[in-house]
Amino acid sequence: MGISPGTVDWLRGRGHDAVHLHERGWDRLPDPEVLEKARDEGRVLLTHDLDFGQLLALSGAASPSVIVFRLADMRPDSVNRHLDQVLQRAGEDLARGAIISVEESHEPAAD
Repeated sequence: MGISPGTVDWLRGRGHDAVHLHERGWDRLPDPEVLEKARDEGRVLLTHDLDFGQLLALSGAASPSVIVFRLADMRPDSVNRHLDQVLQRAGEDLARGAIISVEESHEPAAD
């Protein structure tokens, strides 16, 4: 939700069965219905909308997994770079059901 089709193409290029909401005509559905469709299809939902993580947490359901991007730069190259790290580090968690928030790291300034 709110993720560029470029990221979907990037995922497909790496062998993932990725779809964009717009391709399915789901981009105008209410958030709970999008979450339900992602659950029914066994998908991981990528979004920058905090509502999906909250809806999943409140539902008590274990799926679908949700990755929430909280990045200043939401261009595909930036999202893809962060997503690659998430997939490497948390692939098993995503398979079991997880809510993952992706934020830019803030390193302390050197004195």
